Amino acid sequence: MKKTFELDFRGRKLVVEHGELAKQATGSVLVRYGDTVVLSAAVVNKNANLLSDFFPLMVLYQEKLYSVGKIPGGFIKREGRPTENATLAARMIDRPMRPLFPEDFKNEVQIVNTVLSVDPNNSPEMTALFASSLAVSISKIPFNGPIASVKVGRVNGEFIINPTTEEAEESDIDLTVAGTEEAINMVESSAKEVNEDDMLEALMFGHEAIKELIAFEKQIIAEIGEEKMEYEKLEIENSLRKEITDLISKPLDKALRIKDKLEKYGKIDEIKENLLEKYEKENEELKEDELKELLTKVALVFGDIEYDLFRKIVVIEKERADGRGMKEIRPLSASVDILPRTHGSALFTRGETQSLSVTTLGALGEHQILDGLDLESEKRFMLHYNFPQFSVGETGRYGSPGRREVGHGALGEKALLQVIPSEEEFPYTIRVVSEILESNGSSSQASICAGCMSLMAAGVPIKAPVAGIAMGLITAGDEYTILTDIQGMEDHLGDMDFKVAGTKKGICALQMDIKITGISKQILKEALYQAKEARMEILDVITNTIPEPREEVSEYAPKMETFKIDPDKIKDVIGKGGDMITKIILESSNVKSVNDVNAVKVDLEDDGTVIIYHTDKAIIEETARRIKDVIKEVEPDKIYTGKVVKVEDFGCFVELWPGMEGLVHVSQLDTKRVEKPSDMVKVGDEILVKSLGYDKKGRLNLSRKEAIK
Repeated sequence: MKKTFELDFRGRKLVVEHGELAKQATGSVLVRYGDTVVLSAAVVNKNANLLSDFFPLMVLYQEKLYSVGKIPGGFIKREGRPTENATLAARMIDRPMRPLFPEDFKNEVQIVNTVLSVDPNNSPEMTALFASSLAVSISKIPFNGPIASVKVGRVNGEFIINPTTEEAEESDIDLTVAGTEEAINMVESSAKEVNEDDMLEALMFGHEAIKELIAFEKQIIAEIGEEKMEYEKLEIENSLRKEITDLISKPLDKALRIKDKLEKYGKIDEIKENLLEKYEKENEELKEDELKELLTKVALVFGDIEYDLFRKIVVIEKERADGRGMKEIRPLSASVDILPRTHGSALFTRGETQSLSVTTLGALGEHQILDGLDLESEKRFMLHYNFPQFSVGETGRYGSPGRREVGHGALGEKALLQVIPSEEEFPYTIRVVSEILESNGSSSQASICAGCMSLMAAGVPIKAPVAGIAMGLITAGDEYTILTDIQGMEDHLGDMDFKVAGTKKGICALQMDIKITGISKQILKEALYQAKEARMEILDVITNTIPEPREEVSEYAPKMETFKIDPDKIKDVIGKGGDMITKIILESSNVKSVNDVNAVKVDLEDDGTVIIYHTDKAIIEETARRIKDVIKEVEPDKIYTGKVVKVEDFGCFVELWPGMEGLVHVSQLDTKRVEKPSDMVKVGDEILVKSLGYDKKGRLNLSRKEAIK
């Protein structure tokens, strides 16, 4: 039976419908937020893989283009692989929900969000996260929620929950915050150099709104929620746990204190392999399934001991795995112009994390076309992040970027976008690619640092240098320690990954994921200010390497000239079927095809802006001259030197300049009578002519007779 629940959430109606759609799913809800509609269906597998070392959760966010009245592009005309936005939305739902499932729960769970209708003023991503939490919470699936999320903006100093499209354009903060009733557990933000106190206030403002949504969820759960299922667990005997603890605690503690990453990991792997080999040899008489289960238990106990020892070392002994202080950044180095023929390149190294970033400049016409639900249909600035397996000394999958690579690239893009000059200031399409060559913690923030330097090396007039740093949190009971510049193990065994990027003035991007249920305002504040200290140190390294953006773009980058013409003249520059602009490009560049790599690029904007790109300034100047010739007006009664381009029985056609031709009638060829125009002129002759103006059909009339009187 269908049930409907309604909430007036900050002046907008939020409606939950249950019992009519997707009834065979374990849990499902249809959520309407204004005119945005999302169906969320959660399904749990009846059987658990108890020997798995991870929780098999899959979150999908399916964008249906019919939701915004679009037909997909391309030949197939149906939705294909997820867009970047859909991938990021799925990650944004997964990140706050995953830590709230029981650690020993190993049944596969799938949460499928289908976006059915979109009102741009009511975020489908936030609607989907709310629906996902509710679909799981009302079902029998074990879950320590509910959770909710909101967007926070700030216009004219006032915070706004879930800003409209218009408000978002004026806002200096674009913050997504998610959490439980008690605490925040996920943050994603871009900001226009906002200070730490204001960002903290925005986070707390968002959490207050989240509490309202969770109260609504709890009301629904109380009415229609199912009893949670009993699930199979892998029980580990206390005797086995004690036996393994006595065997490996001392050597593992010693291994965890080794400073070199590869040596440390190698020693830990050796201890684990020897332990597994010992139990395998001692229990050869067991059946295959029984032996596999025992070895899984041994591996789990090993992980628990490693986790506890690591916490003791950091929180109690105040010693980091590589010997650094809690606020100490690993050794930094930076350089630019690594690659001679690229438009801009930079190498940034922080300890055992290294990013080689390359900037490429292109014409505005080379922007990325987006086929998604957003109103924005193109993107001028892109940052792409690549993480090859050799960066961590491993073999692995190579192919299209995964969710992690897309997410890291998007975070770097958010950070640097805040300082990218406007299209009017710098009319180029800009692409930054970060190649991770080594990784031991926070390669996304290294990408921001290297990307910033490569932009400056390429001559992009960014507003200010940007640096990023990753903070960590290690808890042990009521005690905690915040770590600056976390490395791989501190991320893997820690409780928080808190990334902050910004300029000396303020924060440009923020991302937080945690593995515990939530963190307090005090921890957030400490992490923000500790990150600020580190950011200032890294910014000094960046500006010592390249103090400011170069005044000129690279000799291999396209140079640019821009000017305005009358918008009504654009059609003349393009010509019939594009013949005029094609002629200008081919003749100016001295190429045979407009697709030739050496062909000049010309962008014509609707407002009459003309932008010309080429590596050779002489070709740019020639192209500009030809375009200006096309739109140049003929002055009445002025004498010009023109070239005969065609001879007919009734006169000849004379080109005053490319794109501007007029007719000299036979009666206007000479002061005396002319029988045949071909007796007077031939194609290629240069003659003096006087402008007589235009006839009723818009044709230009010229006279040689009047010019030579």
